[in-house]
Amino acid sequence: MNMFDKQSLIQRLKELSFPEKEYWVVAGGAMVLHGFRPQTHDIDLGCSTLLADKLEKQGYFVSHCDDGTRKIVYSEEVELFENWLEGTVEIISGVPVVSVDGLIQMKKKLGREKDLADIALINKGENRPAL
Repeated sequence: MNMFDKQSLIQRLKELSFPEKEYWVVAGGAMVLHGFRPQTHDIDLGCSTLLADKLEKQGYFVSHCDDGTRKIVYSEEVELFENWLEGTVEIISGVPVVSVDGLIQMKKKLGREKDLADIALINKGENRPAL
């Protein structure tokens, strides 16, 4: 199982060569890129309908979420979720990433124990005193 730190995550994302406006990093990857976690074992991305269509046409495995949007398995460590986004997208080291506020909203909606733990981690990180 691969673990991605910030550098290897950015490198892997650039290798994917997805159009910058068509995808964004969510979940664990966003936690790493925002500096709340040292690493993540997989890469979850939100993507536009345009990119989802393109990947489905290329033959990647597609399943449907409860709300009818598509989940695309791109590789063992990369999954894309069609139009999965709260808040805004910002660019970190040349990579589109969901904003911290959006990340918190997404985690609240998921509401799993690990998501609530992540929110606590984010809140702790956001309130740290300036060095």
